[in-house]
Amino acid sequence: MAGIPRQMRLTERHVGYVQPTGVSTDMPAPPEGMWTASEAEHQAIIEQLLGPDRADREVWIFAYGSLIWRPACDFVESRNGLVHGWHRAFCLGWNNRFRGSDENPGLMLALDRGGACKGVLYRLPPDRIDTCMMALLQREMAWLPSAFPPRWVNARSGDRTIRALTFCIDRHSGRYVSGLTDQAIAEVLAKAVGARGSMAEYLFATVQHLEAMGIHDPHLWQLQALVADHIEAAYEPDR
Repeated sequence: MAGIPRQMRLTERHVGYVQPTGVSTDMPAPPEGMWTASEAEHQAIIEQLLGPDRADREVWIFAYGSLIWRPACDFVESRNGLVHGWHRAFCLGWNNRFRGSDENPGLMLALDRGGACKGVLYRLPPDRIDTCMMALLQREMAWLPSAFPPRWVNARSGDRTIRALTFCIDRHSGRYVSGLTDQAIAEVLAKAVGARGSMAEYLFATVQHLEAMGIHDPHLWQLQALVADHIEAAYEPDR
């Protein structure tokens, strides 16, 4: 008999309070020291990652954050997977463009070293690997050099070990953020909002979809409750 789904503390009501107002939806300029990647640069990365003989091979992507609930490209198969040696963390900062501002910058998810991470594996269509990879890189690596470059990891799924591409933080990139308490992270996520929406929405959608797939992340679960507390304190002081 299936268990009763956990009730998230963070709800659409909370997310509704934190909405972009007067924020341009145009693609912002890259931060200082970075540049907008060209199609040729993305194609070179694809060649480096996949090599010339990729027509008949399986190419899998391991999603751990927004790619779970908003895949960047088509896929022909999905399954849950577990990656050892990496964990999901709000360690990619500071985002003052897409889901943050100069006043309230956001923190994004990336894989950081240590622990383990449960996520979703997507297999790309074998006849459109380059097209799908290009769409993926254009979303995840719009600017170079990337603070969370793609790398190969081994993901366990059922009785299979699947080699998959994912995005891991470069601790030397200058955008690596560590050492924050859960309360400090929650305060950031409760306030940050940009052209693509709020960090509260990002957290809500990620936890909601993970839970729907039977993946419980205790750290994110704690964060969503704290974020709800912060939003209520700001927008519902008398509730």
